[in-house]
Amino acid sequence: MLKKLDLFFIFLKLGLTSFGGPVAHIGFFREEFVQRRQWFSEEQYADKVALCQLIPGPASSQVGLLIGYERGGYLGAFFAWLGFTLPSALLLGTLGVSLIHWSEIIPHSVFVLLKAIALAVVLHAVIGMGKTFCTGLLERSMMLSTTALMLFVSAPWLAPLAIMLAAGVFLLGSKKEVTTQHIPSNISWNQSVFWLLLFIIGLVGLPLAANLFPALTALSDFYRSGALVFGGGHVVLPLLADSFVDTDRMQKEVFLAGYAAAQAVPGPLFTFASYIGGSVYGNVAGALIATLAIFAPAVFILFGVYPIWKYIQHRPEVRLAVSGANAAVVGLLFSALLSMSFTTIDSVLVGSVFIAAYALISAFKWPPWVLVLGAIPLGYLTDWLATG
Repeated sequence: MLKKLDLFFIFLKLGLTSFGGPVAHIGFFREEFVQRRQWFSEEQYADKVALCQLIPGPASSQVGLLIGYERGGYLGAFFAWLGFTLPSALLLGTLGVSLIHWSEIIPHSVFVLLKAIALAVVLHAVIGMGKTFCTGLLERSMMLSTTALMLFVSAPWLAPLAIMLAAGVFLLGSKKEVTTQHIPSNISWNQSVFWLLLFIIGLVGLPLAANLFPALTALSDFYRSGALVFGGGHVVLPLLADSFVDTDRMQKEVFLAGYAAAQAVPGPLFTFASYIGGSVYGNVAGALIATLAIFAPAVFILFGVYPIWKYIQHRPEVRLAVSGANAAVVGLLFSALLSMSFTTIDSVLVGSVFIAAYALISAFKWPPWVLVLGAIPLGYLTDWLATG
């Protein structure tokens, strides 16, 4: 039990310091669990990332769930999710109930510097994973093709499609030798069917129940939004807007203010639902219900698919496909790094913080949370100098 509680505090630290969105979170997790704690190899970690990019739900939170599960079973997964989700859910739920805007409390310059540090973490992840998974010409081609595709085409389904395409191309075109690894003799079908049934029941049953009991409508909307998102929390914006703004249950200005706050706080962007629940229901219970409802489908489908994945992932042909998928994952990270850089690095100060943060992480092995703590007073100082 103590080891499982350790997972909670490890992920709580990440939940307090992991700024920058889903891609940055993947970089923060890699720093913590591959580089620092060495719980997983680069290959084991990349496999988790690839799987979570292929299924619906917030990819970074699902990666955290898998890390917790492998270290402490279902209870470990719960503690990992709770630690990572709690800080942003509390902040955004409180903002939703009180409708206090984040900019009244924390200056914009703090968030800009925090994003610069998140960029440095992503850069370190891209370089480290690139050295491991993009060693040949075909892998590098898959990585660069995925990067270009993600930069020039915008669609919520594109990330899983790019991974599957890279996996297929690598499976058909690679001459790489893959040794046969131990393949589990059986699969936990009962476990897989149980979780997948829960996913389907929620997706189909909740809307039907909402027709009979209108009080369940919001719960159904949160669940549906969580079930139809691929790759990261940004995609959930139009789904939640359709459910709550277009139906006049929430004013557009209040919705956008909450989304801006969700971009600014650490942890998963899915906790934007905490803000909406707190605002629509007007109490903490509403924020809690919304949070649980939007994360539930991601948990159900992850643990439904994972036993199947564990069964097939060691087969030689699957390993070949995964090699292509992992190269595509590096491309996804690289494209996100470039996109974030264009919008974040807009001054000499931010650029200097980015370069210094990368140097401290890569050369001096500073943990990112130390840099986050340092950026907060620097941001306040920058704002004070600019206004005073």
